[in-house]
Amino acid sequence: DKIHIIPMGIEVDHTKKVANDILQLLFVGRIARVRRIELLIQAAEKLTFPFHLTIAGGEEKTSSVTRSGYMKELRDLAQKLNLNNKISFVGRKTQEELKEYYRMADIFVYPSKYENFGQPLLEAGAHGLPIVATPVGVARDIIIDGETGYLTSSDPKVISDHIHLLQDNSLRQQMGTQIKNLIRKNFDWENIMNQYLRLYNSL
Repeated sequence: DKIHIIPMGIEVDHTKKVANDILQLLFVGRIARVRRIELLIQAAEKLTFPFHLTIAGGEEKTSSVTRSGYMKELRDLAQKLNLNNKISFVGRKTQEELKEYYRMADIFVYPSKYENFGQPLLEAGAHGLPIVATPVGVARDIIIDGETGYLTSSDPKVISDHIHLLQDNSLRQQMGTQIKNLIRKNFDWENIMNQYLRLYNSL
């Protein structure tokens, strides 16, 4: 009874999404092995329609025992699968720059092995992106399977199948609206601040 859980807050983007000619996939986050971005690249290789994948983030070691060179491995994999012209590694971006990447994207994909929270997931949802992600961190709170995105396994074929389902622009728009509404209800700053005020006033 003495424990109160208040999540992180976020500002919901009000920009109206416009469909792209080529489906734009996006990953945002630290480029670390626990994010398993190779699964996303392998899934992309299985897509049968025009797409472009943007990977935003800088390589960072998550522990002293993590070996470096992950970014090079990802670039080498993209080249091996003949995806160089379909994947952009754009490096680390500021929060303001990331907003534009979220606005330009159609689908957010996040195949991470584990997360404490997963801020990029919340940011993507706040920008109205349907999400395909493994059930880690906040993904379990904001992805309602088939309504705001898809919880997926670590199998690249399954990830690819979920992305295929989101080719339909009207479905993406519907899911984008639903995930925005969910985040506005549970994570919007006004809602979060009200939770803090209620807690302080109850002491």
